[in-house]
Amino acid sequence: MRLRYVKGARELIEAHPEYIIDNQDQNRINPNKLFVKPQPLHLEIGMGKGQFVYTLAQRTPEVNYIGIEKFDSAIVKALYKVLEEPLANLYLLRTDAEDLSVLFKPRSIGRIYLNFSDPWPKARHAKRRLTHPRFLRMYETLLEAGAEIHLKTDNDGLFAYSLETMEEYGMEILDVNYDLHQHGSCDIIMTEFEEKFTEQGVPIKHLIARFKEDTNG
Repeated sequence: MRLRYVKGARELIEAHPEYIIDNQDQNRINPNKLFVKPQPLHLEIGMGKGQFVYTLAQRTPEVNYIGIEKFDSAIVKALYKVLEEPLANLYLLRTDAEDLSVLFKPRSIGRIYLNFSDPWPKARHAKRRLTHPRFLRMYETLLEAGAEIHLKTDNDGLFAYSLETMEEYGMEILDVNYDLHQHGSCDIIMTEFEEKFTEQGVPIKHLIARFKEDTNG
């Protein structure tokens, strides 16, 4: 979906470094300098307008969150929410997710959320999918032992691909749900895309996976 240009987005982002990291220089991020409390750190990669991560941060103040988005026109919508009601446990990060291992220390992330990622349906674009093995290797470096990846999508092809690549990578699939809003929890935090697709009757697919611990030490 093409994002509409938001006039003044870049200027607003640059004006609020207390809420948003405009990390164009790919500098290492120190969560201890961002957040008031040293708590578990969870990431949402590709947060769009930020509804999911903002609501999650409101509900679970005992966790620190960073919402990651590369498009100014999307992340500025999340910034509007933060400006209206700042949360001590939420920061926004404007960057591309190509190599987050440059930005975060190994084994420093407690969970990763992948919500309605671009499916990149053409085979020649498979390496751009956020569940391609090259991204899985990055997540494995970033995540603490036993930490989970949570994925939601409306796209059947991306869901099937993600299950296949995760299983082939040797990950442990903890939960698979092909219709989250029919067979999942009644207390589901929805993204903007999720609300739209659910209203249209499109089933939302969901999975939880983690990397198997190395028993060889």
